[in-house]
Amino acid sequence: MLFWILVAILTAAVAAVLLLPLLRASAEAEVPQSHDVEVYRDQIDELKRDEKNGLISGEDAEFARAEVARRLLAATDAVQAVAPIRQAPRSNRLAQLAVVLVLPAIGLCLYLRTGNPDVPDAPLAARLANPGNDMNILIARAEQQLVANPEDGAGWDVLAPIYYRSGRIEDAAAAFQNAIRILGPTPARLDGYAESLIALSGGLVTSEAQQALQKSLAIEPNDPRAQFYLAVGLKQEGKAPEALSAFQEIVKISPANAPWLPLVNEHIAGLKRDGAVASATETGNPTGEDIAAAQTMTAGDRTAMIEGMVESLAAKLKDDPKNFEGWMRIIRSYSVLGQKEKAAEALKQGLAVFPADGNEGKQLQVLAGELGLTADGGVK
Repeated sequence: MLFWILVAILTAAVAAVLLLPLLRASAEAEVPQSHDVEVYRDQIDELKRDEKNGLISGEDAEFARAEVARRLLAATDAVQAVAPIRQAPRSNRLAQLAVVLVLPAIGLCLYLRTGNPDVPDAPLAARLANPGNDMNILIARAEQQLVANPEDGAGWDVLAPIYYRSGRIEDAAAAFQNAIRILGPTPARLDGYAESLIALSGGLVTSEAQQALQKSLAIEPNDPRAQFYLAVGLKQEGKAPEALSAFQEIVKISPANAPWLPLVNEHIAGLKRDGAVASATETGNPTGEDIAAAQTMTAGDRTAMIEGMVESLAAKLKDDPKNFEGWMRIIRSYSVLGQKEKAAEALKQGLAVFPADGNEGKQLQVLAGELGLTADGGVK
């Protein structure tokens, strides 16, 4: 009963707030000159009676009627000038009726259809005890338990993928890391951790993510998620032939109706379209014969052979500076050879071709960070 009393009071208060400007507008719509018109007409009638009864002379009556008539005309003109305003009371009364009757009726019908005054209130503690399907309450409950017991590996294990699906990527990465630390590594935990790191880096497969994925493959060699991200990492590093081979291997070991195959095939088609199957010599990679010969060389000869291949790639990049994979490869090659200054200069030239705010430029910056280079062409 108390609920309905409160509802009635609130409804009356809202109606009063809405009616106040309507009532004020109705009062303003009244024209003061309309009363003057009636008065002047009565005065003219009264002058006629006085003249007939001999209370006033004809000349005085005529003069008085002229003055009253002048005032009557002025008042009539004023009333006609605000005639549109006088039409407002009708619509105003309809609006007042709607506020008093229609709006409360609509609100009551909606509440009776969707509401229930008999349902008790649900404070936070009660909702945490019985969260139902409310994801936010489930997360809050899990976090509450982990605050009390931060070494609850099962709690971190459950919360990590929920964080990821909720868009809380940093929290997801930390939760996966805690679950791995407490419960030990599994393909699901390692893949989830790597995927969180990749999402945090804007889609780039960082070296830390690669390490987690490689640990996952050591546990489950045919883990398609780990294989896919490692193949993407090879593609981002400019190792197009290796990436193509890795994607094709995923297709070989995957069921024919695997849901990830369309995305894998899309990468394969893109690599083929971009010329990833070109000969290794054309892109500056060593051929099989080069690798076999290098195994019999001395360290000095092997280094000289690699330097020659890098110089060949550098010459090709002068002719074709849009070769993104070539820039990735030459920067890494200079770093492997210990020529950090040349690697930094190649990075600077690559960023001049592929701006830092683009996808390729971001990949170059990630590679630079891994190799200890700075985006302005310096060495850390």
